[in-house]
Amino acid sequence: MNLLEREINNKKFLLVENSIIEERVEVIVNPANYNLTHGGGVAGLISHSGGPQIQRESNEKSPVETGQAIHTGAGDLPFKYIIHTVGPVWKGGAGNEDVLLRSAVLSALQLADELKIKSISLPSISTGIFGYPLEPAVKNIIETIFQFLEKDSNLNEIHLCEFSREKALEIKRIIQDYFRTP
Repeated sequence: MNLLEREINNKKFLLVENSIIEERVEVIVNPANYNLTHGGGVAGLISHSGGPQIQRESNEKSPVETGQAIHTGAGDLPFKYIIHTVGPVWKGGAGNEDVLLRSAVLSALQLADELKIKSISLPSISTGIFGYPLEPAVKNIIETIFQFLEKDSNLNEIHLCEFSREKALEIKRIIQDYFRTP
């Protein structure tokens, strides 16, 4: 379900309430850890739903530094690729988390652009088991997405995807308050 839509530079940003593996886009983003071991949370869902080939390809490409992204095939999932990006673990703001989170998002978007992808969906990276507080994370994620949409790229549509209704509505509130979006 679309909760918020914004057009930037003739391109779409959507906040959606959905399971990321049910998104209708070319590529989804996996919020991965350094070793690309996809055991739990969104990473576990993607890996288990896509089959063992995603983990096998991930093992060949790991480790991945925080703030960076790589891609694998999508296994049994209906996407062209899975982009795996490593967001920061929250350390109270003293570990350069804002810069690393922005880099993780930007690396994923740039990689999608290099792969000539037109549509992508990403979750609120680092806000799950990595403990990044939702409000500052969403501000960093959205600012990075909006700045990226201002540039020329292959990407025409970017979704920020959240499965939990409560969290999706909180993200919507943060976006509306911070960015004064109706």
